[in-house]
Amino acid sequence: MKTLTVALPGREYDILIERGLLAQTGQRVRAVLPKAAKLAVVTDSNVEPLYGKHVLDSLTAAGFEAELFPIPAGEESKNPSQLARLWEGFMNFGLTRTDGVVALGGGVVGDLAGFAAATVLRGVALVQIPTTLLAQVDSSVGGKVAVDLKAGKNLAGAFYQPKLVLMDPDVLNTLNLPRFMDGMAEVIKYGCIWDAEFFDFLTARLSRESLMADIEHILYTSCDIKCKVVIEDELDTGLRMILNFGHTLGHAYELTGHYVEWSHGEAVAAGMCAAAKLGVSLGTTPPELPGRLEDALASLGLPTLIHCTAEEYAAAIGLDKKGAGSDITLILLDQMGHAVPHKMPKARLMRLLNSFNQVP
Repeated sequence: MKTLTVALPGREYDILIERGLLAQTGQRVRAVLPKAAKLAVVTDSNVEPLYGKHVLDSLTAAGFEAELFPIPAGEESKNPSQLARLWEGFMNFGLTRTDGVVALGGGVVGDLAGFAAATVLRGVALVQIPTTLLAQVDSSVGGKVAVDLKAGKNLAGAFYQPKLVLMDPDVLNTLNLPRFMDGMAEVIKYGCIWDAEFFDFLTARLSRESLMADIEHILYTSCDIKCKVVIEDELDTGLRMILNFGHTLGHAYELTGHYVEWSHGEAVAAGMCAAAKLGVSLGTTPPELPGRLEDALASLGLPTLIHCTAEEYAAAIGLDKKGAGSDITLILLDQMGHAVPHKMPKARLMRLLNSFNQVP
């Protein structure tokens, strides 16, 4: 088993990575929640028939009273109404301050269940069991939990660390190919912002089969990079901003597709390509880097260009959490494997987007 410890003072927790780990859910959760009696297991309509009963049985065998709280699959479920439904459901279940919430699913489930756990009864224990590659390498680690508002994505949320993260690579076998590759966008991101050798390692393994052959190493390396960043900057005021490489523009693409046409990973892939081109135009990014990045992402079947209107860009940039007044901090690459923050006026960013035809 591969183990990573997120060493945050007073909020330390482990990330466990092992094939077949899902069968050990009960004993692993009992080890970190010895006093809990009840566990609310939040999942979605895709994951419930695959793993819901399996996890529930494991938790019951470990002495927990556990109940499933399924939500409809999809980003549209990550909203305040579903959050309120979970709060009420938890109270009807009889959840107390010594009990906990288990998030069993992808990023939507993890974000929604995490925010519910952070706020119900002013906070109960949270365990993350991510079932998508995207959630395993990104949203389940680091403590960001949120819901979407009509104004934009992830605009109501909190920082709330889990007590444990369980990653079973075998669950990735039930993902279809587009959703698997969706997660690879965030994996590629880690190579771009932190580890050029990891980027090269990934670009030598661009088929699902070759990636799955080394999946435990890929999960460990991705999570290790994120852990290092989160430990340095838990509340996203400095270094942690580099994790948003490609996200400022990616959020605009998600908005363009009404959070349906483009998945998060697809939007981030195109956002990274746009950010790389912006970096070249600003004299920060080496001219050959955008081509290397585009080749890797295209080989994974991910988009490298998504058109967006000026109004959609302006809306996403205006709501970006890295913005401050009339300025925004864009994350750029000064070389493969190293990201730098670049502060600029939002108006200048819009002019640059127009200049290389990112705005039709």
